[in-house]
Amino acid sequence: MSADGEPSSTASVVGGTGFTGGELLRLLAGHPEFEIVQATSRSKANKTVGHQHPNLRNLDLRFSDPEELESVDVLFAATPHGVTMEQIDQFREAAGTVVDLSADFRLDTEAQYDEWYDGHSRPELLEKAEYALPELNRENLEGADIVASGGCNATATIMGLLPLFEAGVLDGDERIVVDVKVGSSEGGAGGGEASSHPERSGVVRPYAPTGHRHEAEIEQFLGVDVSFTVHAVEMIRGASATCHVFPNGPVSKGDLWSAYRGQYEDEPFVELVAGGGGVYRYPEPKAVAGTNRAEVGFELDPGNERLVVFSAIDNMMKGSAGQAVHAANVALGLEETAGLSFQGLHPVGSP
Repeated sequence: MSADGEPSSTASVVGGTGFTGGELLRLLAGHPEFEIVQATSRSKANKTVGHQHPNLRNLDLRFSDPEELESVDVLFAATPHGVTMEQIDQFREAAGTVVDLSADFRLDTEAQYDEWYDGHSRPELLEKAEYALPELNRENLEGADIVASGGCNATATIMGLLPLFEAGVLDGDERIVVDVKVGSSEGGAGGGEASSHPERSGVVRPYAPTGHRHEAEIEQFLGVDVSFTVHAVEMIRGASATCHVFPNGPVSKGDLWSAYRGQYEDEPFVELVAGGGGVYRYPEPKAVAGTNRAEVGFELDPGNERLVVFSAIDNMMKGSAGQAVHAANVALGLEETAGLSFQGLHPVGSP
């Protein structure tokens, strides 16, 4: 905070009516260093924020037209894919730091966007963007003016596998099979027919058996190809990644503990949960719902020469809005955990 106890930075949220926009507004409203100056929406202009997000009825803020952007320190873009790349000049003119929560600036090259998306209209800016996951890219985030929040499925997978590469347990040519199960909020507020309650209830539905776009992020940041499948399951919040890893040589439990403790021991939002006692013996989305925490764990299967790695996040938080605010804290030189240090709830229903 400033010397007079007031927030030190201003922020706006472009696209504030969706699930992610609502989470950003919730986090910023409770953040000691941010004052929310603006939240935009074409469809809800002049409506109160509480009209769309009932948990934010206490906010004295109305949605405004996105064509009339206020000048702020940080602009969070919670817009569909393709919007930020088209409006990046306006966003950068309005804010010193732009944090994009779509996929528009996650990848490094135009060729990747041609392969995985529908091309890119501003490829010359890709090299300026920094990936928002601080556990992976903290040093490069400091002072960044374009920040790209990671995809939730990629985030869960990277969090689980990263220590194995950093510690040299894996070298990149191993076989890795990843199965991710995600909640309905991943589809957004307009998720369509497949996300309606009658269609979603009770399912374990493989909706991306192969070719999921988040594979590109995993390949880029870990330097490894993975066999990647995503299932839709009956929870609202959460992404749970189970990675089956077949290392080229022997690996001990000691090697695994050393790798994961070495990587995450000092991380404020990562907890190791690896086969302890009680009901929650491995990472569980329900245990981190509503928080910016990630749980990571593992099990060794020596008979099959296999490692099983588990990771769980709240897709709306660590996989989206929480990661974005965490990265903004780092980019602006604020206390890294500011506005994000709250714990989850237990017991709680379907997250």
